[in-house]
Amino acid sequence: MVNLIKFKGSINIKYNYLIEETAVTTILVIEDDEIIRDIINDILSLVGFDVIEATNGQQGLEIALSTYPDLIICDIMMPQLDGYGVLQALQCHSTTESIPFIFLTAKGTPVNIREGMDLGADDYLTKPFSEEGLLKAVTTRLKKRASIELQYINKIQEIQNKLEFLLHHDPLTNLPNQLLLRKFFQEFISKQKSSQTAKDTQTPDNKNQSFIPILSIGLDRFERIHESFGYEISDILLKLVAQRLVSCVHKQGIIARLSEDEFVIILNPVVDKHFASQIAEHIINTFSHPFMIESQEVFITLSLGIVIYPRDSQKLQELIQKSKAIMKRVKQMGGNSYEFYSRLIEKNVVSDYLDLETDLRHALERNEFEVYYQPKVSCETGKIVGAEALCRWNNPKRGMVSPGIFVPIAEEIGLIEPLGEWVLRTACKQAKDWQKKGLNPIKIAVNISARQFNQKNLALWLSNILEEINFNGQLLELELTESMLLENPSISVLKLRGLKTLGVKIAIDDFGTGYSSLSYLQQFPFDILKIDRCFVKNIDQNVKNAEITKALISLAHHLNLVVVAEGVETKPELSFLKTYNCDEIQGFLFSRPLPASEFERLATGELNFMNLT
Repeated sequence: MVNLIKFKGSINIKYNYLIEETAVTTILVIEDDEIIRDIINDILSLVGFDVIEATNGQQGLEIALSTYPDLIICDIMMPQLDGYGVLQALQCHSTTESIPFIFLTAKGTPVNIREGMDLGADDYLTKPFSEEGLLKAVTTRLKKRASIELQYINKIQEIQNKLEFLLHHDPLTNLPNQLLLRKFFQEFISKQKSSQTAKDTQTPDNKNQSFIPILSIGLDRFERIHESFGYEISDILLKLVAQRLVSCVHKQGIIARLSEDEFVIILNPVVDKHFASQIAEHIINTFSHPFMIESQEVFITLSLGIVIYPRDSQKLQELIQKSKAIMKRVKQMGGNSYEFYSRLIEKNVVSDYLDLETDLRHALERNEFEVYYQPKVSCETGKIVGAEALCRWNNPKRGMVSPGIFVPIAEEIGLIEPLGEWVLRTACKQAKDWQKKGLNPIKIAVNISARQFNQKNLALWLSNILEEINFNGQLLELELTESMLLENPSISVLKLRGLKTLGVKIAIDDFGTGYSSLSYLQQFPFDILKIDRCFVKNIDQNVKNAEITKALISLAHHLNLVVVAEGVETKPELSFLKTYNCDEIQGFLFSRPLPASEFERLATGELNFMNLT
């Protein structure tokens, strides 16, 4: 037996450096022998460890699952539950499987040691043990775990830094996106106010008042080039367009990409309105020269809409909306030109908007909406495992209206809630009907808008719908965006927990396009992480996106999340995602969104997706 009185002095000298480092380190000691348990407690306490004791295996397991200690020392031979049983039980829980585990036993045979190590033990202490042997085993394991955790933290930070860049930049052109544009806009306003204050001091009559021009730019007939040459050439062209725009503006402003074929320029504060005209004319003239892509000349012209801050608005979103409206008007008039915003022009734009709003208000009662279903395919089996329900509007006068047009209007005028509920009910009823026809149960993913999520009694609302349709909640996936959840995280967590009591799965949609903070992945009770198309596009060629996607898949699996990749359009993209164990994919490579009848034929045929590879 160890002599604690004799050894206390040497412990304090030799391991004194541990006191500060291990002040908050908790060690769980599971040992039925009270004397040995007290000895271990005394030794570890002397160097600053916080020790928790358990007298048998069952008690130790319960304490471990409730306190998550930093290290466990466990005897093998104990009543109720032996050490092997404790370790096996801990290995079944993701929160405790990585805790360093040291076996303590009088049986130090190679067979016993091998058995414990095979179960996942980190070390083995044989009774009787020395004080130095105990401390060495403990500190070695804690240092190793600290090193692993540091590597993990560094990796997470690396991913975070990459995501931060993607959060503020367009992945194709590396231009700023709308989030970074807001930051620059605020800086421009501060610069403009400072400049104006200085000028007011010199010329109080405000004749030289400065303003900020904003130009929305759209590529004329880009969809024609897209259809003629395909994605690869289109992407090359977009990169070249971005480079040419940067050369046109140089240091006179900032350029951002808003969507596939739309850009915006914010110019530095100026006093001469004609300067915006000069820039617009310079851009149009520059784009009169063709681009050379793979020894082929490609011509592209531009349409520009120009607004002025603060004359036309003081809010960036309104300024962009107005400039885009004018830009689209220029497109309709033939393109390859520019026009300034004016209230007279706005009346015509608003008139069309009001007609569209009126049509939208009656669309639901006139049964003009239809739910399309885009298949979600298992990367492992190649079979359809689910479908995302997407709303489509077929207007009698306008034909198919893009969701990018009618969804924002529905949100603005308060129609998104009844429309969203209609989509949810329709999709669940359709899935129920497919089951009656003998199809394998299909998981249905439905997007939930911010207005729907923020309604009172959300879980009760959904429960009533599921009960009314008699639909199994475990087959329903609710897709939510980052921004709506982070408006009020604590309330969002409570709402999500309420929804999960119904058995539904929670998916974080378009991951990486919003706040992109990795910390909330652990904070919220998610089941599914959907990787946005911007990460997947050309992933086999884009090294930056490839590294981020690999890390995201690994991180998601570590958090027990199912990973779904959106917008998969090429075989190399699919091959990459399969190689790095993505769980499910959806995209045009397999199928576009389909009406219910076409989806049913596809699902009935059970086409094997792996035939495409």
